Amino acid sequence: MVVGLETHIELSTQSKIFCGCAVNFGGDPNTNCCPVCVGLPGALPRLNRQVVRYGVMAGLATNCTVNPVSYLDRKNYVYPDLPKAYQISQYDTPLCENGYLELSGGKKVRIARIHIEEDAGKLVYDGDKLYVDYNRSGVPLIEIVTQPDFRSADQVKEYLEKLQMLMRYIGISDCKMQEGSLRCDVNISVRKSGETAMGIRTEIKNMNSFRFITRALAYETQRQIACLSNGQAVVRETRRYNEQTGETQSMRGKEEAQDYRFFREPDLPAVLVSPEEVEQLRDAMPELPDARVQRYCKDYGLAVEDACLLAKYRKLSDYFEQAAQGLKAPKTIANFILGPIFRSLTTEEQKEAGAPSISSQDLHELAAWVEEGKLQIGLAKTTLEQMLKTGKSLSVLLPAEQLGMMDEKELAALCRRAVEENPKAATDVKNGKEKAMGTLVGAVMRFSRGKADAQQVNHMLHDLLC
Repeated sequence: MVVGLETHIELSTQSKIFCGCAVNFGGDPNTNCCPVCVGLPGALPRLNRQVVRYGVMAGLATNCTVNPVSYLDRKNYVYPDLPKAYQISQYDTPLCENGYLELSGGKKVRIARIHIEEDAGKLVYDGDKLYVDYNRSGVPLIEIVTQPDFRSADQVKEYLEKLQMLMRYIGISDCKMQEGSLRCDVNISVRKSGETAMGIRTEIKNMNSFRFITRALAYETQRQIACLSNGQAVVRETRRYNEQTGETQSMRGKEEAQDYRFFREPDLPAVLVSPEEVEQLRDAMPELPDARVQRYCKDYGLAVEDACLLAKYRKLSDYFEQAAQGLKAPKTIANFILGPIFRSLTTEEQKEAGAPSISSQDLHELAAWVEEGKLQIGLAKTTLEQMLKTGKSLSVLLPAEQLGMMDEKELAALCRRAVEENPKAATDVKNGKEKAMGTLVGAVMRFSRGKADAQQVNHMLHDLLC
């Protein structure tokens, strides 16, 4: 398998790329469009500068070179969702080029280019009728084009997940695949092991699901291998993925660059990006996930897996840092977030929003009480779960007078009570059956309402029975 990707990402600007119409998902058909969107004669485009800034930020996040001068071009083709019969895009001189993204195994996927362009409208089929909604026409996109560096579906999936995370991190797109704000054209060919020449490729168009991309790659790989094994030629074409059958189906022959008759867009000037503007944008960028993971491992002593999970969602990651500030053992905060808090945020959207029902100050105080010995970890977790469930603050659920670990005399009395009320478990422990100790420890924890330290209880029971 040899795969290259063309990923289209819808930018989160307030207005479209060449006019002032709002960028909104959904809405009644043809309500967010104007003469520029629908290509009426005499309607002239004007470039939205924020689109350029977002494109530069995408380039910086993917280790690209930002070109100080780039151009907008007309890409000519006729289709009902393209009212001008051309798309304004970038051809030979894109905004950014020659970057890479590094995968977990160290493999660097080369990024050939990132260019800005306008989206087309949307075709809506209703029986034997075809309707066109131009609300999406003119919505700003960046297209990120890789070299054919992928050799497995797993690599493709990891790259797309990392790209999605990066674009969300720097705040230029929500990358919601279900709404079409991240979609992919997948170029795939096959060749025999050891060969270096590229095979004939096909393009699977407009994929917007990681699961379907993986399935489409598996099917198309086997289809091309079967063709070549039977002495047939693979046809260079554009295909679609049928979600019901799990198969790719032919749409049309694959266009070449000359078929689009690219030429400079005469109604727009060159795009200039100064070195000063690039540095301003670089300085405004947040710390990226890979750097954040390394820092969490080094400064906070987190395991790589935990650090990766925390760094995946920028707002939750910021929430973690706010709550962990000043603690000797920030791992307690990490455990609270990766455990009860993650369980309370049931969707990706909720995790992206990064707004748990308790404040970072309350979470910090809860962990500080554990750290200071005022609160047993089991009771802290129970309290946290109640806070998440009820929305009540820490001071309401756990007043200050309830804090404080039990003194040894009180704890020893509870241990003796546990032994008296559980004679069989006590006998089993005396006979060397360590599993029975759990029954006795659990009894003491119930008697103390979670205030006892389980490790201390275990030691006391051992002294009492063994």
